[in-house]
Amino acid sequence: MDSELTFKSGLKDVLPTTFGYIGIGLAFGIVGKTSGLSILAILMMSLMVYAGSLQFVIAGMLAANSPILGIVFAGFLINLRFMLMSTSMAQYFKKESLLQNILLGSLLTDETFALGMNKINYTDRKLNPVWLHTANIISYLVWAAASVVGGLIGNLIPDPNRLGVDFALVAMFIGLLYLQVISDRSKKLSLQLSVILFVLVAFYISLMFMSSNFAILLVTVLGCLFGMVLERWK
Repeated sequence: MDSELTFKSGLKDVLPTTFGYIGIGLAFGIVGKTSGLSILAILMMSLMVYAGSLQFVIAGMLAANSPILGIVFAGFLINLRFMLMSTSMAQYFKKESLLQNILLGSLLTDETFALGMNKINYTDRKLNPVWLHTANIISYLVWAAASVVGGLIGNLIPDPNRLGVDFALVAMFIGLLYLQVISDRSKKLSLQLSVILFVLVAFYISLMFMSSNFAILLVTVLGCLFGMVLERWK
């Protein structure tokens, strides 16, 4: 990464993350096809829903003939975390118009959010629409294309997990976390590692009592509070 906030820089920064999109997009296309979805339905879901984990859930619920209201409610719960991420990202676009913020937030993903939080370590904690639009749109197009390709080859690969594609996003987030830790010089390494350890333990414990979607929201808030208290105490 560098300190530039241009189209070229956004393209360069987002390209490594697209490998995660390709892996999981292929997996979704395969799952969608085996669940009875057409190639057009797979494409439209990727373009209109554009939420990796949710799309897997929707494909399974459609195959099980679940009611529409149940699918909508599941989507609301699974994607509730984006309210937290969008709120955090919005502070870097206070001078932009409401429409600009809506456009930026509409295509924001876990990956581009993590990418943006890492980028501010190189830009004096600044972002601009050009850079984020580039990252968002490239990710959007790669995801849609990968899901269609997965749908086309869905009958050829009955079990995509045997190829390890289900670990692609996990590996990508590990890489983004590592980059965040080594590049953020505004926080001590001991503080960052303490927060990471707290989040891991808290998430593990919370999974014993609630679903993973609620656990993500709860632990995100708790992790922020823990980090804030720890930083002030030190």
